[in-house]
Amino acid sequence: MAAFKKTHIPTGVVALKKREFRALNQGSRSVTEYLHDFNRLARYAPEDVRTDEERQEKFLEGLNDELSYALMSTDFRDFQQLVDKAIRQEDKYNRMEQKKHRAAQFKAQQGSNQRPRLVTGPQAPPYPQGGSSSVVCPQRQFYNNNTGNRGNDNRNTVARPAATPAQNQPVRKEQGSKPVICFNCGDPGHYADKCPKPRRVKNAPTPNNSNVPAPKARVNHVAAAEAQNAPDVVLGTFPVNSIPATVLFDSGATHSFLSKSFASNHGMEVISLGRPLLVNTPGNQVFSTQYCPSATIEIEEVPFPSSLILLESKDLDVILGMDWLSRHRGVIDCANRKVTLTSSNGETVSFFVSSPKYHGVILNQVALQEIPIVQDYPDVFPEDLPGMPPKRDIEFRIDLVPGTNPIHKRPYRMAANELAEVKRQVDDLLQKGYIRPSTSPWGAPVIFVEKKDHTQRMCVDYRALNEVTIKNKYPLPRIDDLFDQLEGATVFSKIDLRSGYHQLRIREEDIPKTAFTTRYGLFECTVMSFGLTNAPAFFMNLMNKVFMEYLDKFVVVFIDDILIYSKTKEEHEEHLRLALEKLRVAVDPSNVESVLSWKQPKTVSEIRSFLGLAGYYCRFIENFSKIARPMTRLLQKEVKYKWTEDCERSFQELKKRLVTAPVLILPDSRKGFQVYCDASRLGLGCVLMQEGKVVAYASRQLRPHENNYPTHDLELAAVVHALKIWRHYLFGNRTEMYTDHKSLKYIFTQPDLNMRQRRWLELIKDYDMEIHYHPGKANVVADALSRKSYCNMSEGRHLPWELCQEFERLNLGIVSKGFVAALEAQPTLFDQVREAQVNDPDIQEIKKNMRRGKAIGFVEDEQGTVWLGERICVPENKELKDTIMKEAHETLYSIHPRSTKMYQDLKQQFWWASMRREIAEYVALCDVCQRVKAEHQKPAGLLQPLKIPEWKWEEIGMDFITGLPRTSAGHDSIWVVVDRLTKVAHFIPVKTTYTGNKLAELYMARVVCLHGVPKKIVSDRGSQFTSKFWQKLQLELGTRLNFSTAYHPQTDGQTERVNQILEDMLRACVLDFGGSWDKNLPYAEFSYNNSYQASLQMAPYEALYGRKCRTPLLWDQTGERQVFGTDILRQAEEKVKIIQ
Repeated sequence: MAAFKKTHIPTGVVALKKREFRALNQGSRSVTEYLHDFNRLARYAPEDVRTDEERQEKFLEGLNDELSYALMSTDFRDFQQLVDKAIRQEDKYNRMEQKKHRAAQFKAQQGSNQRPRLVTGPQAPPYPQGGSSSVVCPQRQFYNNNTGNRGNDNRNTVARPAATPAQNQPVRKEQGSKPVICFNCGDPGHYADKCPKPRRVKNAPTPNNSNVPAPKARVNHVAAAEAQNAPDVVLGTFPVNSIPATVLFDSGATHSFLSKSFASNHGMEVISLGRPLLVNTPGNQVFSTQYCPSATIEIEEVPFPSSLILLESKDLDVILGMDWLSRHRGVIDCANRKVTLTSSNGETVSFFVSSPKYHGVILNQVALQEIPIVQDYPDVFPEDLPGMPPKRDIEFRIDLVPGTNPIHKRPYRMAANELAEVKRQVDDLLQKGYIRPSTSPWGAPVIFVEKKDHTQRMCVDYRALNEVTIKNKYPLPRIDDLFDQLEGATVFSKIDLRSGYHQLRIREEDIPKTAFTTRYGLFECTVMSFGLTNAPAFFMNLMNKVFMEYLDKFVVVFIDDILIYSKTKEEHEEHLRLALEKLRVAVDPSNVESVLSWKQPKTVSEIRSFLGLAGYYCRFIENFSKIARPMTRLLQKEVKYKWTEDCERSFQELKKRLVTAPVLILPDSRKGFQVYCDASRLGLGCVLMQEGKVVAYASRQLRPHENNYPTHDLELAAVVHALKIWRHYLFGNRTEMYTDHKSLKYIFTQPDLNMRQRRWLELIKDYDMEIHYHPGKANVVADALSRKSYCNMSEGRHLPWELCQEFERLNLGIVSKGFVAALEAQPTLFDQVREAQVNDPDIQEIKKNMRRGKAIGFVEDEQGTVWLGERICVPENKELKDTIMKEAHETLYSIHPRSTKMYQDLKQQFWWASMRREIAEYVALCDVCQRVKAEHQKPAGLLQPLKIPEWKWEEIGMDFITGLPRTSAGHDSIWVVVDRLTKVAHFIPVKTTYTGNKLAELYMARVVCLHGVPKKIVSDRGSQFTSKFWQKLQLELGTRLNFSTAYHPQTDGQTERVNQILEDMLRACVLDFGGSWDKNLPYAEFSYNNSYQASLQMAPYEALYGRKCRTPLLWDQTGERQVFGTDILRQAEEKVKIIQ
């Protein structure tokens, strides 16, 4: 209990209750009521009543003086004895006061023949006909262990007696020597309650003095739903006149009552009371004028004759109060639902009452954080609405009666504090976007309505507008029908929408009609407001559409109140989860079609592409790595590609997570937005983001006429598309637009625009927007040029010193993995292949088929080695194939080529079954390639390629790669020179501080001296190429300079593509071999020039020299292809024709 109080009851509340307890006095309360408050408050100050003696002392201090003085001189066994004595003493004082009052009344009535008579006995009416009386309670043992409502500290306590103790029946004694006269029969010697004769009810005299106040009674419960959880009552079903009736044993009721409808429906005898009885019921006072004198209640087959007052009651047939319980010595144990009674013949009846059949449920209110399911939906329960609601199919409409003119009324006068509240609430609504400044001819005044928490809600007096509004006849459900659906349900959850009306937009053309006037200006509502006549109907329509599939199943909706009901707790959890999913923000399916329709990946490359997209949002996807594990496993080396059911589940789950919360968020109109847009020949795509989280996706295909747009206009069309579909988010908010088309950054300053661009520019200027250049591959892992890894040279330490010197002279490096490092210890690759062929069953089968003439294309040399044409056959030996592929992929002479290049390079010398597939898998699983490579291929646009040169090195392209890490030699840039015909490139390390003279020297040494003076040079407009010195030099050499369009590097796309390849290769070199990038630059140049190029269908060196250069992969190859005389020219011309 202490832990519960500490956790759930605020410290301030405990301190307040302590002070209240220490100041507690009886005052005008009865002892029983004082005891109730004493026990309720004592729980908050246990240190004051640690012992029974302290409890007695504190109780005595709070009693009234007359009771306290009478009890202080007595020692009590325990606290309960003190309470019993106090109650009896109070009862004694009450009797004395009643006697004095009756004596005064008797003197006032002397000389009158009418004399009040009290009627008692089994047939007596429930209260005396001419005055008030009191009934002595033989036993007061009404137990109550319910501490939730009464606070009785989980112990048996005395229940409260009747509210007016004067209503007990006293014994009337005649004064002096006169004998006692019975008020019922008039005979002397006995009292009326002991009278053996029937009671005289109908002829009982009544006082004529109208000044005598009407007697009073009290009842605490008139409905079973109210009574079922009360601590001092017991509810059961018993026969009343042989008719089953709902009976309430209520120790807090002064009298006993019978439902009027029950008496009328069953024809029970009813008699008028001599005087009306004023009955205090919960929240009301009513007069009872009739009673039933002949009701018999059967309990455990024992009859209990009863006189019951008629009272309006909802669903309680009989209420048995203190008069009836006292007469039958009733003892109620509420905790055990046990009742003990004594009949008129002295028979004791004890029985247990079963739980009531009224199954109302009271749910304890708990914090949202304590409900497990709610914790999964934090976005459904925000502290406050972040801004404007999303656009929906339903918008609030205000349709006016035809011919209506705008209505405008002046604002009401307000006090200073009300004006301050108006300004505060208007500012808050403006900030959220719920209202906006207006110039409307309409205008309604504002008023304040007090809420339950006594705060003021600003409302608009739309009565004039409502009178001219066509009423919406959308039906609101009947409350009775809604509750009929709850039959059998035992678990409930109620959801009250936060600012529900503010979650429905008003139709744009109807917004001016909602204008309201204040001292601070004229404003109009953009969301539905309170006071509009059709607001409930429209909102009910919206809620029904949202929950249509769940209505009449487990959801009840009435305007902005949602009730989820279920029969079991487990079922309720699922129902509640479905309802919360409906309330959660979701993206329009049409806006995420590009994600939802993503086809199943067929290759490792496609898996990597999809995971790259999903990985960008991995921090918003719970258990991302666990979900993606089946697919990421396929990216590992030595794992064969096989799409399994686990992969499919992983793929579908990630797609689902990408288009649902928490990746998607509800936008906050008070914050800025970021939009990423892109265009291709397939369509337009945009992503709306805020603070790094996705708000919405949008994509669409190109329209037929848009296929003719140039690239610049197509990229601009993507920007315009985003602005149009998300205008309700972006208009008026700061927006950062990201595009991978750099020239759009300067659209606002570009002088020459076509009509389409001008039209779009006018639209763009309406937004507070800034366009940023966002490289298309900006999501690639951080630039590896700044990283550094170390190479293990231990493998080369065993090589002879002379061989190492020879390698250095030949500019050959020793790498951590490769065939060269083990050249001395292992045979050549061809020797290894020959040895492996000897015992390979497939090769032996090929040899047999060759002898039969069935193996077409295969040949066998004098050493017994099988060849396919000029390609040696590699047997099914995984280790050998891995060695070949490593040599072709992970050495300084290859530097991680892509699968197509690697296949084209290897297929000239090697062959094995499924060679292309295995190479592709090998490259796809290469860790270095995954870290440094990005997809550069894009759908072809409207290209206008430059004219193909007629001969080698006649036309070249130039560019600089700048911003590289400065090396120990001071190099921080690379000068890239590419022959536009053969694609042969030179990579020259330079410094940004080089002058024009130094660049001219390098140009003459590295280009002109090797290939002659070119006719044309294509370059961008860099300062190095536009300088007067450079232009003068080329003019003297007879070379023409062609410059690309400003901010459009695609003009010289060939050189730009070489730059991309070079950057990837340098990243791989730094990661795989270490050292500075300028040391690896010569190897990168050789690898590039000696690798297959798809555009040439050969390697650049092969296009330049007629054949590829020898590499360590074919280290033992000897001999040269001899070409003489005109054959050289003929072969060169054939190569040029192939290239062209």
